Amino acid sequence: MPAIPWPAGWNKGEPPEEIQGLISRAQTNLNAIPIPVLALSAFALGSITTVSGTFVYRRYFRRLQNGDWVTPDVFAKKRWVKGMVTSVGDSDNFRFYHMPGFGWRWPLKFRLVPSVAKDLKDKTLHIRIAGVDAPEAAHFGKPAQPYSEESLAWLRKEILGKTVYCQLLRRDQYGRIVSIVTLPPRFLPESWASGKSLSLEMLKAGWVTTYEQAGAEYGKWGKEEFLRVENEAKAARRGMWVNGTTAESPSEFKRRYAQADSSDTKVVDKRSSKTNEKTPASTGKTGWFGRLFSK
Repeated sequence: MPAIPWPAGWNKGEPPEEIQGLISRAQTNLNAIPIPVLALSAFALGSITTVSGTFVYRRYFRRLQNGDWVTPDVFAKKRWVKGMVTSVGDSDNFRFYHMPGFGWRWPLKFRLVPSVAKDLKDKTLHIRIAGVDAPEAAHFGKPAQPYSEESLAWLRKEILGKTVYCQLLRRDQYGRIVSIVTLPPRFLPESWASGKSLSLEMLKAGWVTTYEQAGAEYGKWGKEEFLRVENEAKAARRGMWVNGTTAESPSEFKRRYAQADSSDTKVVDKRSSKTNEKTPASTGKTGWFGRLFSK
């Protein structure tokens, strides 16, 4: 075994004179510092270390357990998060398991995404894909819109069990997190390039339309690009446009049933108002007992 090249003055376990001199000067300089200044410096260094460590943990390692963990500052910063899609319930939303930091992949895989439904309860974010509107599934007694099953099957095939990136934008009226969703880049490392927009891929396949209601978000691509891709799918008769562009859009479908529900409510209100009109029996002044107290 080769000998370690210690300085010539190093023998019998004692440091050389040069090192002893450095240690002595350091001790002298340290003793010259007033104790309050030394304590304040140590406190400041500890505080900076704690704050920096907390920031790094919250930004890169803390897992967002569910929607309640997404605070207003996260929306204000439009933060990007990475995770796995654990379920797809409708054609424009899904459940997302946040996977921050590292340790989720080989060769450093020591963190696992639960695979059992009960273990995922209250552990995922409900994501609403921004910028698109999918055919409506059967809900609340309403029938399913044509092509809703095909649209759902396409989305499940594309993202279920896979990693996606979500830019968290806001919370909608149903408590879902509206997000710009991108797929991982196919060839380049994830830190070098961003993947394709999931919304544009859905529009290209012809299974959704562009969402144009108030508050719609389209990311860096813009509304014009969304409409262009949708029109290309219509021209090529892909997806729901296989029979032409005369098919009822999701927004038209929802508007039609909303108007029908409004009409039914008005009819019920008219009937209930008639039944609430006062009658002689409701006044309590019928019969000889009522006439006695009415005088």
